[in-house]
Amino acid sequence: MADNKMEGIDVNNPLVLRNDWLATVQEDIVDPDRAIIDTHHHLWPAGGLIEYSLEDLHADTGSGHNVVKTVFMECHASYREDGPAHLRSLGEVEYVRENAERSRGSGQAEIAAMVTHFDLHYPDVNELIDAHEETSGGMFRGIRQALANARPNEGLMLEAHGPQDMYKNPDFLKGMKVLGDRGHSYESWHYHYQNPEFAAIARAVPGTLMVLDHIGTPVATGVYADKRDAVFEEWKKDIADIASCENTIAKLGGFAMPDNGMGWMGRDVPPTSDEVVAAQAAYYLHVIECFTPDRCMFESNFPVDKLSLSYQVFFNAMKKIVKDFSEDEKNAMFSGTATRVYRLNK
Repeated sequence: MADNKMEGIDVNNPLVLRNDWLATVQEDIVDPDRAIIDTHHHLWPAGGLIEYSLEDLHADTGSGHNVVKTVFMECHASYREDGPAHLRSLGEVEYVRENAERSRGSGQAEIAAMVTHFDLHYPDVNELIDAHEETSGGMFRGIRQALANARPNEGLMLEAHGPQDMYKNPDFLKGMKVLGDRGHSYESWHYHYQNPEFAAIARAVPGTLMVLDHIGTPVATGVYADKRDAVFEEWKKDIADIASCENTIAKLGGFAMPDNGMGWMGRDVPPTSDEVVAAQAAYYLHVIECFTPDRCMFESNFPVDKLSLSYQVFFNAMKKIVKDFSEDEKNAMFSGTATRVYRLNK
């Protein structure tokens, strides 16, 4: 396009949100009284990957659904610029704690817990856990050190390059065990072809609770753009394998990122919840079947998924996908599992 723009996304900066574009689709809220805990969102100050403040979060959580609590997920925001390298991520912890304190008593969704980041290879993981527990003011619940490592020349839009073969590293596995011994969980975002790595860790460290983010990220862009069916079949088998490990939990969401290849970002009009259901229900229902509702919990992954759809539309779609489940099962997926996993009754 001549001006290098298209609806919903700026080609020169693909991580710019377009609230005016998203607002062109408005829906009545499905099941509006159901309590929701959003188990996965980010915050970024100006200059971050996607600028997203507490006020932006509250605009989304307050757009119709009954979101009562949220869990912040690490995103390398506001790191300290100096001091010991292994403690610089505490800047993000301080930043989130300040926003969480502002969220309390606001009459809107409360940031009730945080999953932070540090290197599990570090020789004294107990030192790092102590620092994150103290700095978070008791909000620390676990670590995400993502396995995501893109293969060369895949053509992905969100290309990550974490340490290769981290799942085999004995120092990493030792840190994982310490994390579990201290009562905290581990999370990973990674590409679908790394799901066997996640399963291998779950078997190697069975005493640590592990949370699979973004349903294991089936990729459908770049070299995978014409392989959706093959990826789906591979992904289904790997999800079942992960679910066979009793120390794993699945997050339901994060499936509208650019590399999921839904094609919604570049359209003139964003998707409706019915379109989301048609495109994604088979994936979500497979995860729920494998893990059961007691080991599943919903996540918005905002603002990253906000590049493709609105908060209203996302949770309407999720409620439609699970409409035939029992009330107890719905309550587990929308709030109960999250309350247990993130210890939100503390």
